[in-house]
Amino acid sequence: MTASRALVVKVTCGTESLERLNQAFTVAATAVASGVPVSLWLTGDASWMAVPGRAEAVELAHAAALADLRDAVLAAGRVTVCGQCAARRDLSEADLVAGVVIRGAAAFVEEVTADGAQALVY
Repeated sequence: MTASRALVVKVTCGTESLERLNQAFTVAATAVASGVPVSLWLTGDASWMAVPGRAEAVELAHAAALADLRDAVLAAGRVTVCGQCAARRDLSEADLVAGVVIRGAAAFVEEVTADGAQALVY
């Protein structure tokens, strides 16, 4: 499948809403596997999924491992943690899985308003 548009997936929940969290990661990883350019944004408590060991500790029956989904997106797309969310959790890029970046709201707006972009918010 050749994508004519990029997909920006924003995750606004953490493990308190495990199915929604996993669904966002599943959609992002599936899109990457299908050849779609993907940018996965982690906001709020989803930010913790970029910290080594955190996604690895998440389990959900009948679902792919969250860390595997995150790593699939990282391999062929982008994973970004919200700047304010990182600051509220005292996280820097040194605290995150290699390849994950921290960027602010202006970068998110730039991505979702780009020609051909499709944004999904979970």
